[in-house]
Amino acid sequence: MREFMDYIQSAFYAATGWSRENSYSTLNATSDALLHFPTPRGLRLTLSSLATPHFATAYQLGTVGVVDGSISYLYSTTPLNYHAIAQSENVPLPDLLQSYTPLAEISPRKRIKGTHKDGLAYGRLYLPMSMLEALVVRRISPGLQLQVSAVSNETLRNGGTVLGMLQYDEGQYGIEGLASSDGGLMGVRGLYNFGGNDTSVDLNDITHDNGGGPSSLERDRIYGRFSAGAELYYGTLNKSGGMSFGARFATLPSHKGTPLTATMTINPLMGTLSWTYAVRAGNHCSLATKMDFNVYSYESYWSVGMELWRKKGAWTVQPDADTETSHAAAGVLPQRSFQAKMDWRMDDPLQPYDTTDLVSKPTPEITAQPTVKERTFQAKIDWRRNHEGENEDLYSGVLKARLDHHWRIGLLWEGRVKSLLFSLGSGIDLRRPDAPFRTLGLEVQFSS
Repeated sequence: MREFMDYIQSAFYAATGWSRENSYSTLNATSDALLHFPTPRGLRLTLSSLATPHFATAYQLGTVGVVDGSISYLYSTTPLNYHAIAQSENVPLPDLLQSYTPLAEISPRKRIKGTHKDGLAYGRLYLPMSMLEALVVRRISPGLQLQVSAVSNETLRNGGTVLGMLQYDEGQYGIEGLASSDGGLMGVRGLYNFGGNDTSVDLNDITHDNGGGPSSLERDRIYGRFSAGAELYYGTLNKSGGMSFGARFATLPSHKGTPLTATMTINPLMGTLSWTYAVRAGNHCSLATKMDFNVYSYESYWSVGMELWRKKGAWTVQPDADTETSHAAAGVLPQRSFQAKMDWRMDDPLQPYDTTDLVSKPTPEITAQPTVKERTFQAKIDWRRNHEGENEDLYSGVLKARLDHHWRIGLLWEGRVKSLLFSLGSGIDLRRPDAPFRTLGLEVQFSS
């Protein structure tokens, strides 16, 4: 389960219009979330709060052999209450737990002079080991961002490390330069997108069948984005370096078929090739697989993962056309799906009304053309808050599972009980029948 502070940091990037998916470091984010999710160990409790629109706190207490915990604070110059629902009983579970995250269309970045310099400061103190980690993010311009992270601990070499990253995002491509005090590491990485912007699909070219919906040819067309990137790094102290190349193809929301993501990465110095494939098999199920191969040792590694969502009441699937017809005949209106809500929130402002018929056929009640009003961002937020109850009742939890070639199984059940978010999981080793359960834990979170 995502921690509260990670969720708040994501809200900061959403509030400032920064896309983290346009980075080479997130090339395998979807498959990693489905295949490498962490399972809890022991018992861990977290209390968090968005005290003000600019300030958040979190307190964590755990028992893994010994009692430990942490204290976290976060400050943002940008108000976050419109981009994050802090109450644990109201936050949409997919925002916290969903692994498959489809890419969004690329919108041209607007260069506005005098843009506010947004910033974020985050600190976390681990007890009783007295380890401190910190993060500072500063927006220099709409497309340029500076990020500095640091860790202080007496067990680390030189007492800690500092990592600085300068990120540039132009929409069509993103470049990052980084430098670390650990080994004098310096590097650069970048990602370039081919297609997949918000003008790639011409709505006038979409054909429809007799029922008014998209034709079979339109449904079969694949609207996606191909991305390619690389990274190069060198350690000035240990005189060693490395590089990797990667590519990704992912469908976009305009694609009418099954959402999918496929990636390939190559590390020529280590001789490692990696392929991943993730697909959203249905509205409630996502699948992923990964294959690694080393050309020097001929060793291979594979893993498979699954994510299955549970709607409140029972394991269900989308109703078919006959069911929807019977509901309509009975006078029952279909519920607006979560994806439809998200599409509504992400769409462009409303287009002007078509007043052709009003002009050609005037009526006594109409004395003038209706006033056209664009849907404001605040109106979207108010609509979302008024309909949170519908989304809250949509899901009760999600089951995640993975299996690798070492016959190690990871199971994780996450959901919500009243106002508490929970994560119950276990790591199982089938090669150890005498003691198969390697880890077992429960995490409980409450936020306000």
